[in-house]
Amino acid sequence: MRVMVTIQHPAHVHFFRHAIAELEDEGHDVHVFARDKEMALDLLDRFDIEHEVLAGTGSGLSQLARVQAVYEARLLKRARDIEPDVITAIGGVAAAHVSRLVGAKSLVFYDTEHATIIKGLAYPFAHRIATPDCYRDTIGPHQRRYPSYHELAYLHPDRFEVDESKVPEVAETDDKLVVLRLIEWGASHDVGKGGFDDVEEVVSRLEATGAEVVITAEGDFPDSLAAKQISVAPHEIHHLLGAADLFIGEGATMAAESAVLGTPAVYVNSLTMGYTDELDEEYGLLFNCNGENRHEEALETAVSLLEGDTDWAAKREALLADKVDTTDVIREQLREVTA
Repeated sequence: MRVMVTIQHPAHVHFFRHAIAELEDEGHDVHVFARDKEMALDLLDRFDIEHEVLAGTGSGLSQLARVQAVYEARLLKRARDIEPDVITAIGGVAAAHVSRLVGAKSLVFYDTEHATIIKGLAYPFAHRIATPDCYRDTIGPHQRRYPSYHELAYLHPDRFEVDESKVPEVAETDDKLVVLRLIEWGASHDVGKGGFDDVEEVVSRLEATGAEVVITAEGDFPDSLAAKQISVAPHEIHHLLGAADLFIGEGATMAAESAVLGTPAVYVNSLTMGYTDELDEEYGLLFNCNGENRHEEALETAVSLLEGDTDWAAKREALLADKVDTTDVIREQLREVTA
């Protein structure tokens, strides 16, 4: 196969990286294209994935629209040169559009029901849309459901094992460790939504339990908390999440990553997805706090979890018994859509 992969977020690098390596090992021709978003390019370099950068970044709907237009135009030019059999992506707006123009198939992976702009632009043109089986929407005959999550493409135990030696924050404290995640709220589906009310209060309440709090943040946060920002390299963040005693944050991806690693996750965001609901209701590894009182509810939940003695490893084993390695799903779906 000639495969084009498009990367527009750091999590997309993790999602596709094992599949890219295995496809290349099998002799397939893989071309990776990226947008300069947060740490995506650094991760591609770190994992030795050859790639071309097609566009920069932006925030707000107007800037994102301009960046997307540039990205699609440049991707189309490269697709005409490469003549791919399939273009694959998460979200997949550019992949779905460009594939139609060059006679290729498109394989879109997605798990975010409320991203209506992306769905509206990508789904009508995509040849196949692969979603976790907990995805709430029924899309149509091109949808394929699979029993797993995006995060298990790279955090399945066959792919990843926590190494606490890579996390100095763990070695330096005997207290329970809490990872606090703050997001920038710049994505198209974040407009008008929110998470915490007062970050300083979050840290104060959690530290009152005797826990050590470290912060990972996309944007600005209070100067008074700057000393708590972590220094873990982006490609090693999952060792921190797996070694922590609790995750609390506004980002769904990192909350789900923590949960599948067996670290209880308090997800503080007015938006929920099928996978955050399932991790909460079916497996008890994630706790959705999404209502008007989500800030206070999250703090009460977090304190209760820190003071409890739940067997989180057993909960993780129950989850893994039901789920598959998503990298295997990626490769299987690529073969099927090009058959």
